[in-house]
Amino acid sequence: MGGLTFTNLTRQIEIGANCYCLDLAGKRIVLDSGLHPRFDGAAALPDFSRLADGTADAIVLSHAHQDHVGSMPVLMRRQPQAPVFMTDATRLLSDVMLHNSVNVMMKKRDEGVTEYPLFTHREVDVAFKRWRPIPLRTRFDVTGERILPGEDAELSLEFFDAGHILGSVGTLIRAQGRQIFYTGDVQFDDQTIMQGAQFPEEELDVLIIETTRGDRATPPGFTREGEELRFAQAIKTAFDRGAGVLIPLFALGKTQEILAMFYEFRRKGLLGLGPIYIGGLGTKLSEIYDKLAQFVPRQHPELQLLHDVAPFTMAGRAAEATPLKGGRLYALSSGMMTEKTLSNVYARQVISNPEHSLFFVGYADPASPAGRLRLASPGDIVQLSPDVPPQALNCEVEQFNFSAHATRETLRAYVNKVRPKKIILVHGDAGAIEWFRSTLAGDLPNSEILLPTPGVPLEL
Repeated sequence: MGGLTFTNLTRQIEIGANCYCLDLAGKRIVLDSGLHPRFDGAAALPDFSRLADGTADAIVLSHAHQDHVGSMPVLMRRQPQAPVFMTDATRLLSDVMLHNSVNVMMKKRDEGVTEYPLFTHREVDVAFKRWRPIPLRTRFDVTGERILPGEDAELSLEFFDAGHILGSVGTLIRAQGRQIFYTGDVQFDDQTIMQGAQFPEEELDVLIIETTRGDRATPPGFTREGEELRFAQAIKTAFDRGAGVLIPLFALGKTQEILAMFYEFRRKGLLGLGPIYIGGLGTKLSEIYDKLAQFVPRQHPELQLLHDVAPFTMAGRAAEATPLKGGRLYALSSGMMTEKTLSNVYARQVISNPEHSLFFVGYADPASPAGRLRLASPGDIVQLSPDVPPQALNCEVEQFNFSAHATRETLRAYVNKVRPKKIILVHGDAGAIEWFRSTLAGDLPNSEILLPTPGVPLEL
């Protein structure tokens, strides 16, 4: 039986520029190709020096978030012969995300990041033509050829709905009698739009699993329905005192979930019809959610976000100059409140004003402006960006849990169900990975639990 090697091309043990390489059955498959959200230039890329040019047989993209797709044109430049496989939804969303990334890099180049852009709009257009959309639950080989039921194949791949965002998948690789499953980013519970993941449940030889939420337990009695009600009540309370509400969120996934939530709040009479503002990128991505509503696994397939919720779009310099007003919701990216994004710019009008509210609804890197704000106490002096003066945190701050990542409890239950011989822990900070390592060691004493050192091939 042929060898099996896993190499972590992410530069550090963290949630960063996710990229992994599998060598098996004489083939090389690359899983994802992200860009680190906090670094610039080459430092934001995966460690491609560990992957010789022209050696990949296939590339798989799990979903369209930047930490998984953001360096795909660079990888494709180095692996020009390798087909790139993804769902059709991921194909459409990735096109928008990468063109937006070029725009961001061009602005940063003007500010002095001379390595930018890492790729051009033309390269994104060329890449789009090479991407190969594959339906869910369809077996295929590294050329994209479909494998019929009952047909033998030395190596095959198959996508399973991951429930994280539109188009997200886990990938099952069958090779030489072994089954290797890469979860990508996964959510097993239903969200407002997304349905929970539908993953294979037979026993696995190797499981490569995300660990994002391993460092936090789900609070006793927590339910999604209860959290949504708490969120609606907090918005209503803020509006009753004339506040404007800023909600920093990711343009892809979280914006669409929150819009669907607002639709439900209005339908149930929990909120009135106050104006909702989103950014230009969020609007473009919501158009794709609407376009594919009837053709992908999701809840509320009849819901057309841009028509039924009717958010206003804010974009460009005019958006930055628009004053924040009471009785309005500003659901603006980025979720990390990265410098010079709309959420960061609008936060300058919010954080020192006790009348207004700042509501967090998902993950934020602790080192990001959003992460620092979440850890701050009332009255603390915080700095949103190096180019603006520090401000006192006087506004109302609330945190809500609408994560698109699976809880550690549901991830643990899945691992125990499929009982892998080897478990590779990725996509998590050190504390999250350590919780999974110690917990799963107790659950499955006969399984080997592996923490892959970045850049070091792991013989399986």
